[in-house]
Amino acid sequence: MRGTRAAIRYAKATLAFAQEAKASDRVAEDMLAIGTLMQQNDELQIVLENPILPVAQKEAALKSLFSNACPQTIQLFSLLAENNRLAIVATTAQQYVRLYAQTQGETTAIVTTAVPLSPALEKLVLEKAKSLTQDKVQLENKVDSSIIGGFILQIGDMQYDASVVHQLKAIKTTLTKTNTI
Repeated sequence: MRGTRAAIRYAKATLAFAQEAKASDRVAEDMLAIGTLMQQNDELQIVLENPILPVAQKEAALKSLFSNACPQTIQLFSLLAENNRLAIVATTAQQYVRLYAQTQGETTAIVTTAVPLSPALEKLVLEKAKSLTQDKVQLENKVDSSIIGGFILQIGDMQYDASVVHQLKAIKTTLTKTNTI
């Protein structure tokens, strides 16, 4: 993900600014709207990344798209424009939502599987994730056929990799280190 480190910094600063103004929940709604729009509209991301367009035009476009946004969100747009970082607005929004959820005692457990989880298996994984943290857990299932089978469970900075690809790589490493079959 491009600009993740910078996006985390901007998200933290925006969260602190919004909390000070007692508007963090309203900013979170704006950030969800930004994330949704950016996922649905690839052209907007292309416009924001275009080095030929003036930064003022990009900022004006964002402000017009989010004319109902709270002042703290508008301030973020201005700050990103001032630093020529409007291309990371989507990542910043995503990081803000994650940080805001953490302040609310919520966390997202991301489970990556080769095929979508069945409802029964999803419930089982959710229970396991809840046992690993004290926070309220939401489960997000990502499908990645390249892991062949098994799953990868990620909660915060903790990751458990039980994928077939990981196991095959471990076997390959063992075989290459011992030079025997």
